[in-house]
Amino acid sequence: MKRADDFAERRKHIANLSDEELYNRFWELANQVVDPLLELGKKNTTPSVERSVLLRMGISSLETQKIVEGCMDRGLISHGTGHVVYKLAKAKNISISEAGTMLANGQCWDEAAALF
Repeated sequence: MKRADDFAERRKHIANLSDEELYNRFWELANQVVDPLLELGKKNTTPSVERSVLLRMGISSLETQKIVEGCMDRGLISHGTGHVVYKLAKAKNISISEAGTMLANGQCWDEAAALF
């Protein structure tokens, strides 16, 4: 089976574009493809993703589950658990690790929630 060569037909709409216009058109289309993915990433998360973020922030694996559950219980998961820990650390002028430990131990949740 031989495929019909329809390249000339398919490229008619871009045939008269300059290299710069083709370059800009490419990035415009690439952004159209990627934008919905970025939007999904911003609006949707899972507990496992949030635990992974906390691990990469240097918080121990034993503490991540408690922090994620605390964020879920208080409706903070949509802000991102890493963001919650980071904002608490900045507000209290302590390290991210210390803030994570405090939240994992059940401390400062009211203060963390008030930051949002």
